[in-house]
Amino acid sequence: MDLEDFLPKTPGDPLVALTKQDLDPLSVDELNARIETLEAEISRARARIDRAVNHRANADGLFKR
Repeated sequence: MDLEDFLPKTPGDPLVALTKQDLDPLSVDELNARIETLEAEISRARARIDRAVNHRANADGLFKR
């Protein structure tokens, strides 16, 4: 499977643009900073997923009583 199979198909999507950026001109420090930023965004997305799952579980529990 290719990375493009997982990317959104909407034109102008920032995630698609990010994955197509040429990394060759970036220094090691710039690449490390990019990784830190991406890891922070992954953490933010995972926290949002956790909130959504917990909200759903709480709602399901409330209505099953």
